[in-house]
Amino acid sequence: MAVTASAVKELRERTGAGMLDCKKALDETNGDIDKAIAVLREKGLSAAANKAGRVATEGVVESYIHGGGRIGVLVEINCETDFVGKTDQFKEFARDIAMHIAAANPKYVRREEVPTEELEKEKEILKNQALNEGKPEKIVEKMVEGRINKYYEEYCLLEQSFIKDPDKTINTLLNEKISTIGENISIRRFARFELGEGLEKKQDNFVEEVMSQVNK
Repeated sequence: MAVTASAVKELRERTGAGMLDCKKALDETNGDIDKAIAVLREKGLSAAANKAGRVATEGVVESYIHGGGRIGVLVEINCETDFVGKTDQFKEFARDIAMHIAAANPKYVRREEVPTEELEKEKEILKNQALNEGKPEKIVEKMVEGRINKYYEEYCLLEQSFIKDPDKTINTLLNEKISTIGENISIRRFARFELGEGLEKKQDNFVEEVMSQVNK
């Protein structure tokens, strides 16, 4: 099976390993990303995976309030030691993540958190869309898989493009911090509130406001 550039990119983002090492691992595993992660870990080439098993219970619950209380975010980010949790580098990372959540409005931290029922419902909608577009049934499954990946990129925090640098995902940013700080770091959970959410009201573009604040 030919290894695609997108598979290499995803493996790099999930492990922090070098491009060539990711390519070799995918070649060894016929393009299976989960198996490739295991290969990199066994060889000690996954910076993030090598630290992932270490307990991270320190850190911070970061808050961000935008626009006089119109959007609020709480996010728990963990590290291994109290010392790292108090560093400017860690605090800046936590602040960036909180502001990103305010602007990008993810629903989940990672794809594994998406409820099976919701995922199956989304797949059914996407399948029907593809069939209604007149696509051959034999390629519909691959199309649905591609569109589900887009769904993850839209709603799962770790797979979203970082608002301050869209060329990298939040997961890439996280792995960079793990490598530079030298400790396991994890984004555990978050809550995002928007004034009047779910109520009928005048539509204000709060997200654009947050984005402009972030990019100052």
